[in-house]
Amino acid sequence: MVVSLLSRIAIVALFASTLVLSACSGMDDKPDETVGWSANKLYGEAKDAMNEGQWTKAIKYFEKLEARYPYGRFAQQAQIEIAYAYYKDNERASAVAAADRFIKLHPNHPNVDYMYYLKGLVNFNESNSVFDKLSSQDMTERDPKATRESFLAFKELVQRFPDSKYAPDASARMKYQVNALASAEVHVARYYMKRGAYVAAANRAQFALQNYPQAPAIEEAVFLLVKAYDALKMTELRDGADKVMRTNFPQSKYLTGRVKKDVPWWRLWDPEW
Repeated sequence: MVVSLLSRIAIVALFASTLVLSACSGMDDKPDETVGWSANKLYGEAKDAMNEGQWTKAIKYFEKLEARYPYGRFAQQAQIEIAYAYYKDNERASAVAAADRFIKLHPNHPNVDYMYYLKGLVNFNESNSVFDKLSSQDMTERDPKATRESFLAFKELVQRFPDSKYAPDASARMKYQVNALASAEVHVARYYMKRGAYVAAANRAQFALQNYPQAPAIEEAVFLLVKAYDALKMTELRDGADKVMRTNFPQSKYLTGRVKKDVPWWRLWDPEW
């Protein structure tokens, strides 16, 4: 009786799996509307899809175009368009991967500068989106990786293609990124100072000084470095940072109005972090 029941269950399971496989097979057998399309038609249809904002459809057509006509005159342009379509479809990782692939395959292409620009743009918008979403989150929990990658892409564009039409915009965005990255490092250093983690605070302030020396946030970075070294009783390093502060920021708010006999300025300034 038990054996008979198990046999029936096995038969039912087999029947069900057969139905599923048949359904899947039916789905896979759906006719491909692009069969027989020329490279010109595939490219045209893909561009029409892009103009209508149908990014996923455009990507599908461009990928078919590249697969079927890899050596035709549309293939390289399709690779460029795919990267842009991924970017517009908010598939940022795929957009960067497509741009990197094009750069690797066609390093001397006339439009390779655009691929560097697109890489920078993708990560630029990603980093801004992350910072907007995490505006209330502690800075020590944020990862500026996207901003750094964007900066490096723009930097390579500007250095390799100084005459590119994308270079001026890339340079402007780099200036913004330098300020943002420096401010983030200083914010983290301030966070560590508040919690008495003076070594960590000094390291983050020093990193900002070394990597973003022209950023406005550097003034506070030097101040934090002086305070951290003083707290650590590293007098030689503290005095060196003090000299940097006095030389480069003689009118700093941290210096002016903070004079008291026999009391150094960094001991007088005790900010509410």
